[in-house]
Order: sequence, then structure tokens, then C-alpha cells
Amino acid sequence: MPYLYRAPGPQAHPVPKDARTTHSSGQSFEQLRQECLQRGTLFEDADFPASNSSLFYSERPQVPFVWKRPGEIVKNPEFILGGATRTDICQGELGDCWLLAAIASLTLNQKALARVIPQDQSFGPGYAGIFHFQFWQHSEWLDVVIDDRLPTFRDRLVFLHSADHNEFWSALLEKAYAKLNGSYEALKGGSAIEAMEDFTGGVAETFQMKEAPENFYEILEKALKRGSLLGCFIDTGSAAESEARTPFGLIKGHAYSVTGIDQVNFRGQRIELIRVRNPWGQVEWNGSWSDRMAFKDFKAHFDKVEICNLTPDALEEDAVHKWEVTVHQGSWVRGSTAGGCRNFLDTFWTNPQIKLSLTETDEGQEECSFLVALMQKDRRKLKRFGANVLTIGYAIYECPDKDEHLNKDFFRYHASRARSKTFINLREVSDRFKLPPGEYILIPSTFEPHQEADFCLRIFSEKKAITRDMDGNVDIDLPEPPKPTPPDQETEEELRFRALFEQVAGEDMEVTAEELEYVLNAVLRKKKDIKFKKLSLISCKNIISLMDTSGNGKLEFDEFKVFWDKLKQWINLFLRFDADKSGTMSTYELRTALKAAGFQLSSHLLQLIVLRYADEELQMDFDDFLNCLVRLENASRVFQALSTKNKEFIHLAINEFIHLTMNI
Repeated sequence: MPYLYRAPGPQAHPVPKDARTTHSSGQSFEQLRQECLQRGTLFEDADFPASNSSLFYSERPQVPFVWKRPGEIVKNPEFILGGATRTDICQGELGDCWLLAAIASLTLNQKALARVIPQDQSFGPGYAGIFHFQFWQHSEWLDVVIDDRLPTFRDRLVFLHSADHNEFWSALLEKAYAKLNGSYEALKGGSAIEAMEDFTGGVAETFQMKEAPENFYEILEKALKRGSLLGCFIDTGSAAESEARTPFGLIKGHAYSVTGIDQVNFRGQRIELIRVRNPWGQVEWNGSWSDRMAFKDFKAHFDKVEICNLTPDALEEDAVHKWEVTVHQGSWVRGSTAGGCRNFLDTFWTNPQIKLSLTETDEGQEECSFLVALMQKDRRKLKRFGANVLTIGYAIYECPDKDEHLNKDFFRYHASRARSKTFINLREVSDRFKLPPGEYILIPSTFEPHQEADFCLRIFSEKKAITRDMDGNVDIDLPEPPKPTPPDQETEEELRFRALFEQVAGEDMEVTAEELEYVLNAVLRKKKDIKFKKLSLISCKNIISLMDTSGNGKLEFDEFKVFWDKLKQWINLFLRFDADKSGTMSTYELRTALKAAGFQLSSHLLQLIVLRYADEELQMDFDDFLNCLVRLENASRVFQALSTKNKEFIHLAINEFIHLTMNI
């Protein structure tokens, strides 16, 4: 399914206390609970029913699961028993150790934990079979409501559960996260940093152990003190190595959480120790220091550490900064804005472009610090439709003295000033940069062109940075129609054209929509250098609507001549942007072609036009191009006329008006 661009321009970073209600009823958790209490019923969530559809999308349960409420499993269920701790988390029959590692890390930060797990719920007074949890998604907090029916087999929870069988907060949290992502099966496989970000709205940072800085111990120590969430794992060489046990009791490809770091005196030496937790609750490190591990062993046996920082403050520094944050929501849409990386020059320039103005240097520095985090949206939720995590990244260019979408030639002759370290198939790619004050263009993209996804781009800067979406503007620059030449001053060519008009128009000397349909189809079919199917009667009525100044629904000679000149210009324009001389135009050339015709459109409008007029090969025949131009010009002239007559009308943006009047 296509992904459409939404909400152009920077958006304010949301205040955490504001969580958006997500239940299809539009009611909040408290409203739903009170409704159930008044009726004397227990809540049943129609949005995430107790059925196989909520469990799996590509398979059926191997055993018959029975959905039960905690009160049907144990006599005295508790939501949280003695505080939510890392030991409350035991993995079940679902391959979501990455999620469990993130939950274990979450329990170390009580403030973040209280945000995800609101304290206004229990199995005591006010219990109505309904619970809620809050997650960060793409720069906003969502309140996810669930009922407390959980999948069981022989009266035991099938998935995540607490070591104490009377405690249910962790199982209900897993269910809410499964609902957020569409099903329990959607939680199979992942990276702990993904859930850590969803629990905090923080910023991810990844360290490869082989490239870790010398002060890595201090970095991890500082991260834990700041409340950051930490995970680690061992790479696998192949799928066969996944969950293979090493001689030291560690599991390859398995997500662990880092839950503590410390130093001890041993035989006159200071020994650095680190504590990691296996979400399985079993299979432990059997090397020196047992439950705790020497830091040198940690560096030797683990390959990667992921840190979710609650703020972008660099862990190498002592100072804590106040960061400015701007957010851009956008889309890569096949045929218009899914241009791929710089390797694909012909389409790279069509990607979304965000202008970044760095105006203030860091304190005592000559450069400006900022962090760019690019996240692709909802890929886990779309797994049921065959979607995979795409390979993404971004590039940053110095901006020329232009206030417009940069074209292909710019990228042909200019190298990037900075870019993400790599293009990689992760949900989010983030990197830190330092650049001199100035204006830059940031281009987020997939590695391959034609790949569709929505994305969220966050830019954190120590000093205020101004960002603007270069694709959100609509600018219409149409020339006034030329005034007709008096009959006694017509050239020989114009006289021949008048004879053609008289032949088409007949005795009334006016061309109807039916007559226009006949002559245009006859003329355009003879042109061998453009692909042309047929102009419909509706299209010809649209042409008459555009050119008819008298309002009689027909074209007089002067109107017909103006249109004929315009048609020749549009044919030449089409041929100019038919790069491969195939008789069709690539939709990736459409932005430039429309600009040459006087229309600079937003990415949103461009995407809609491509969806409306392009074929499956992302090509446009001339008749589709002509239809598009006629409807654009019609909408633009109506807008200009209305805004001139009624100044209050101007509050409706021109792109909104074109969208409405073109029915796209």
C-alpha cells in the first residue's frame, strides 16, 4: 500500500505528560473503565480480541491456547508485587528476548517505568478487567488500552510472565506492546534499542566492542547513572548460530540487558565488574565472578552495546546540556519521493529535502553540535503484509543560495558535507555531527530507490537550529493568456490555423467538447514521438472549462488558438523530459516538468498526482500528462480568482484547494 506524505514542516517535540488516546471508541482508559463499572461488566477489547488473529498472522498455535483473566489463573492476582523489578521478567514461548531485555532495563529507571506503567490500576478496588500502558511512537506518546485476557495453556501463561505467578504487570505490558504492533507474532525478533526508545522517547547510540573508546567503562557507568537503558548481544555468523550456547554459558544472537556496573578491591587490585541479565532467567555466564562478569571478559565475549539515552548528551562529556529538538514527518513514495541513495543519481534528488540552518556555535567552539535520528515507521506492524525493515540513511549537503528543492545537477557536481556512518536495515539510524554555522540540506533516503515507507526525522541541537521542509511549498507562476491578434494583422500561419478552426467548428464558429475530442485525438494520434491513448470527453470538457472566457461551454476562435499554443508548449515540455525517448515520462521527472510549466508543488500533492496518473511502471503517457496540467491550471486559476475577490478565502492554502478541486 502507498505511504502518503503527511504534516509537512517541523513539529514541536511533545511534552511526555500528553498521551494520545488510541482506542477506536475514542474513549480514554478512565472513561472505558467507568463505563464497565457502571454496567457491572469486565472490559473486552474489540480492537485486540481474544482470538488467534491477535496471536499470529502466518501460523496457527501448535497447542490450543485458552484466553484467561488473571483471576481465572490464580486466586489472588496482583498487578505489581513488591515493586516492578528485573527479576519479574521471564521469557515465554515467543522469540521476543529483545523486548524483555528492554523491560529489564526499564525497571532500573523508576521515573521512566512510571511513565510506561501508569499507577492508577490494579486488581483491587476499581478493577474492571481493563489496563493501560503508554508508549512513545514517532515523536508522540500513545495510551494503549487492553483487557486482561491472556493466552494460557494448562492454566499457565504462554508468553512473558513473572517469576511470581501471582504478578501480572509484565505479561500485560507485553500484551499492550503486541497490540501496538498488531499481534504477538509481530514481536518475534528485534533489537532491544527499539523497545527502549518506545519506552522513553530517547535517542539510540550503538557501540561496536571492537571499536569502543578507551574510556568505555566510564561511558557505560555514566549512562547508567543518567538513567539510560542499556542492552548488549553477541553477533551470529549464520542463522544456524542463533541461540547457540558458548562454552561460557552465553547465548549468541540473544538480547541481554546491562543492569549494573561497579568496581571492587580484589587482592590489592581494583577490578571493574558489569552485570548483564539473560531474559530467559536461566543459562548464565559461568566464567569468573559468576553472576557478575569482569569488564575485560564483557568486552571479549560481547560484540555490541546499545544505549538509549534519555537526552542526546554525549556520554564522553560531563556537562549536561539543554537540547533543542525539531521533528519532521515524511514519506518515501514510489514514483515521486522514493529516490534511493546517492548511488542512484537520476532519482536521488527527488527524495524529501529538509533545510537546516545552524546559526549559533557551541559555547567556546567554532562549530555547531547536532544529532540526526532517522526512523522508519511501523515496519513491525506491517510485517503481516510482507514488509521488512528497509536499509536507510541520510546525507547532508551545504545549501546553495537557493530556496527551492535542489535538482539533479546539484548532486552531480557537489559532494556531501556529512552523512550517516552507514546505510543499514535498522528501525533508526542516528549520528552526531559538528559543522560550521551555515545552511545545509539534509536528505533522508532508503538505500534502494522505489522503496516505500513513512519516516520520522528528529534533529537535536545544542543551540537553536532552524529547519524547514523544502517540499512543503506550493508556488504557481502561470503567465497571463496572450491577447488575440486582430484578424487584419494575422500572419500566414495564423490564417491557416483560422481555416482549420472553421473546418472543425462548422457554421456556428464555436468548438464543442465533442468536436474538441475528435480533433485532439486525430492530431495527437499522428505524433509518433509520444505515447497517447485517448482523450475522453470529460477531459475535453475540462479543457473548455479552462479556456472558456465567455461561459457558454464552447471555444471561440481566440480561445481555441490560445489553447492550441498552450498544447504545443506542453507537447514540447513532455518531449523535453522524456529522457529515454520512449514516448512516456518517468514520474521522477514530473516535479521538474511541472515546475517548467509554472507549478512548484508540495511533495504531498506530487505523491497524489503520481498515484492518480502514473502506471505500474511509474510512467505517464501524454494524455495523462495533459489531463494533469489542465486540471492543475484550472484549480490554480479558480483559486486566484476567488482569493482576489474574497480576501478571507486566502486562509485556505493553495495546495489544499488544488487537492480538493482536482479530486485527488
